[in-house]
Amino acid sequence: MKIRTRRKSYEKVMLLPKLRHRKPLRPNRLLQTVIRLAAIPDLWATKFKFTMHGMEQLRKEPCLILMNHSCFLDLMIMSRIFYPKRYAIVCTTDGFVGMEWLMRLLGCIPTQKFVSDVSLVRDMEYMLKEKKTSVLMYPEASYSFDGTPTALPRKMGVLLKKLGVPVVTVITKGAFARQPLYNNLKKRKVNVTAEVRCLATAQEIKEKTVRELDEMLDEAFTFDHFAWQRDNEVHVTEADRAEGLERILYKCPHCREEGKLTGRGTSITCTHCGKTWEMDTLGQMKATEGETEFAHIPDWYAWERDEVRRELEEGTYSLETDVDIGMMVDFKAIYMVGDGHLSHDADGFRLTGCDGKLSYEQGALACYGLYADYYWYSIADVICIGNTDALYYCFPKDGTPVAKTRMAVEELYKLKKRRKVKETV
Repeated sequence: MKIRTRRKSYEKVMLLPKLRHRKPLRPNRLLQTVIRLAAIPDLWATKFKFTMHGMEQLRKEPCLILMNHSCFLDLMIMSRIFYPKRYAIVCTTDGFVGMEWLMRLLGCIPTQKFVSDVSLVRDMEYMLKEKKTSVLMYPEASYSFDGTPTALPRKMGVLLKKLGVPVVTVITKGAFARQPLYNNLKKRKVNVTAEVRCLATAQEIKEKTVRELDEMLDEAFTFDHFAWQRDNEVHVTEADRAEGLERILYKCPHCREEGKLTGRGTSITCTHCGKTWEMDTLGQMKATEGETEFAHIPDWYAWERDEVRRELEEGTYSLETDVDIGMMVDFKAIYMVGDGHLSHDADGFRLTGCDGKLSYEQGALACYGLYADYYWYSIADVICIGNTDALYYCFPKDGTPVAKTRMAVEELYKLKKRRKVKETV
């Protein structure tokens, strides 16, 4: 999938009129039907099936639908489960670029990932209360990198309390194995299922505490797609299944070098020490020689997270990378404004560029997560920072592992929060 880009100087981009808020529209029935029909081939190819649990508790009132985010198939799955029920979709703003009219007719609600957005809650309330339309939201905000949940925003229970509508969860199995992000979303021959569950009725939302609601959500969004593949003997036989795996497994557990791993075919190799691991058809890793440090990919990824946390605690973590910079200030295009340099350390991000004209800083407590993506809209791996005035899409030129930066942001936020709590006690 492509996105519209334009080359424009930083000065001219900053002079462009800023986006003005518009209330979302009720989804167009005809377009919903078109999407439902367009989804048939992919759903048929995956032999898609779903089960419902506790849905008989709901009447015809609108609800908040929370779905885990695995791949582009998610939207097709939703059209199969809920059609002809109308539902708005909370969507990242870059999805509106070049097609705002279409996205609005589909009932999409634009929001910036990992940027504080008070208008989003108002828009969700507007659709639920005034338009009597359900709202679909991906609380993880990003595709899973390693097949385990992306961190959920804290105090989601506050949002559930404020909205006061029933909450339904949709958790898929097989969608990640079918089209993993690290593999450039290439489609594989994997069947997909989904469990649709009424997590809480409006009355139960009212009766439960925020903490209890958060705990319910954490439990609902607990999964391990690689473990599911292994335990259910779901074989992925494609010959390129390890291609791009270095995006997740960027640090060698043998020599501990970073950025030296390369995934090709069915194996990943460290070009520094020469060690190779083979990825079997069940998604498990095995060293071709010597010890297999991590057979399970999420365990390898968790070890990398531990290493990032250790660097932060020791004060040795830092990111310094030259980047190409894209900016978003409206829905007309992503404006490529030139070269720059991105830094990240215990104080947060600093982006400079465009011959000294651009200088942006973002503190470590600005957000609990980071919008980072692989092969973003077929351009390159990306790190996105910014605020309500502008988003900066930073494309590292040196192969910097964006997964490490995302983990560093998450762990730094938790570390800073803990220290802040201790200081106030």
